Amino acid sequence: MPESDEKHSSARRGDQGTPQRRPQPQPRSQDPAKLQPPSERLHQKAVSESVKALPSKLPASGRNGKYRPERSGKPLTTADARNLPSLKEPKAATRSSLSRPTTSPPDAMASSRLLRPTPPSPDSGSRAFGRLFLCGLRLLILGVGVSAIAGTLLSVLDPASRITSNSVTPPIQKLQPQAVNPAVVSPSGLKLSQEIRPLKTAVQQLAAKNAGLTPGVFFVDLDTGAYVELNGSSTLAAASTIKFPVIVAFFQDVDAGKIHLDEMLSVEPKLIGGGSGEMQYQPPGTKFTALDTATKMITISDNTATNMLIARMGGAAALNQRFRSWGLTATQIRNPLPDLPGTNTTSPKDLANLMALVNQGDLISIRSRDRLLDIMRRTTINTLLPPGLGLGATIAHKTGDIGTLVGDVGLVDMPSGKRYIAVTMVKRPYNDSRAQELIRQISRVVYQHFNQPAVAAKTANPLGR
Repeated sequence: MPESDEKHSSARRGDQGTPQRRPQPQPRSQDPAKLQPPSERLHQKAVSESVKALPSKLPASGRNGKYRPERSGKPLTTADARNLPSLKEPKAATRSSLSRPTTSPPDAMASSRLLRPTPPSPDSGSRAFGRLFLCGLRLLILGVGVSAIAGTLLSVLDPASRITSNSVTPPIQKLQPQAVNPAVVSPSGLKLSQEIRPLKTAVQQLAAKNAGLTPGVFFVDLDTGAYVELNGSSTLAAASTIKFPVIVAFFQDVDAGKIHLDEMLSVEPKLIGGGSGEMQYQPPGTKFTALDTATKMITISDNTATNMLIARMGGAAALNQRFRSWGLTATQIRNPLPDLPGTNTTSPKDLANLMALVNQGDLISIRSRDRLLDIMRRTTINTLLPPGLGLGATIAHKTGDIGTLVGDVGLVDMPSGKRYIAVTMVKRPYNDSRAQELIRQISRVVYQHFNQPAVAAKTANPLGR
């Protein structure tokens, strides 16, 4: 700056005391812009271009409270430009920053917003929290899904869960006896191991001494599976032994809820059967409970009671179908009791198989099995198998006796704890009494064989089981 100007400025400040911001007169002889350094000229040019974009008039005071005089076509000096609140000179201006293109805001307020940092939106925090919560929820769902899949795989691969049906079925039958579906087919309840040859020889020798008699024999040791069979599959007249499969079907319907033990059954004229039993002498319309009817059918071999139960369970055809579903191939009801001609048939093997199924609880529940065997132990006719048993043995059985056949089927319990199935049927000339004696002899020989000491039993049974 020239000396004259400095003196003039100093005198003015001394007179007034307060400096006045007025534009200094430019020397006429030289262009002030040319006297400035190059960096200053570049900065002033950038500032001038920014100021041109502003409205023609600015407020009298800025954000800092400094006075800014109005400019009307006059060039803006560097000192004045520095007082602008939104265009403060940066600490270090580089050539690269000055060369960047600037955006022309529509007004001063827009320009100030461009030069100031944008404050964060008030909703940005809630949006960030929402995104974080959503991510966490997705991870939680994913974790639950993975845990479920892993648990399923572990349960499938766990060896403890691989239990065969054979190991599960027996406990269920013992703890929760259920009704047995009549349609379930059980081909055979017999579990046979080896035929006892010495015992079979003894039975054959007894039969040979009784010419004209044809025995059908089937005995099974339930502990070892050892057995004796002689004409076991022969189809023979059933006589009253047919009442054994009838009472099994009765308790099967009791288990299924089709029959109630205390329901009343009426004696009808068409159901009255002659022969054995006392219900035939009751007037028509006389009522008996279902349990009492079944008991009389077995204990006193009541034929009328048998016909009443067959009718209550749907008739002979329905029962025959059920017998076949049990695997009984020769057992069939063709006529009401007493069936003296012997048209109702069965076989020793069928009766032995049915007794094995009952003993195992395959056809009826354990409770019904025990009730059935208790009724059969009260049979009043004890002239066939029971006389051949030793002291202390018990038998649950059912006899049959018509002119051409006599037989007995039972489950024997020995004092030693051994249990075996006994079936003996003898086809005979009409009312030949030798048949009953042959049954008693066969029963005695078999009991003595099963009652011998264990060493002798193992010798007779090579399997030793």
